[in-house]
Amino acid sequence: MNTRSQNEKKSGNWEELPGGGRRYRSDVPGKLGWLARDHKEVDAGETTVRFWQEIYDDRGKLIETHEKPRWIKATRKCKFPP
Repeated sequence: MNTRSQNEKKSGNWEELPGGGRRYRSDVPGKLGWLARDHKEVDAGETTVRFWQEIYDDRGKLIETHEKPRWIKATRKCKFPP
C-alpha cells in the first residue's frame, strides 16, 4: 500500500473525492504517439479501490479502456529463454 505522498509523487495529478478519497491520474506516452492514461481511486486510507487505464490514439481519441481487478497488485514481465 502506498502512502499519500508516494501517490502524489508518482501521479502528479489528483482530485479529491467525497469521503476523503482521491482519484490519481498519470499519463504515459507510447512509442508510436499514443497515450496511456492510468487512473487510480483510493479511499481515505490510501487503499486502492479501483484502477483502470485508458488508451488514446495520436489524435487524442479514446480507443480502449482496461479495468484492473482490485486484487491484482502488480504486473510482472516474463523472461523467455534465449
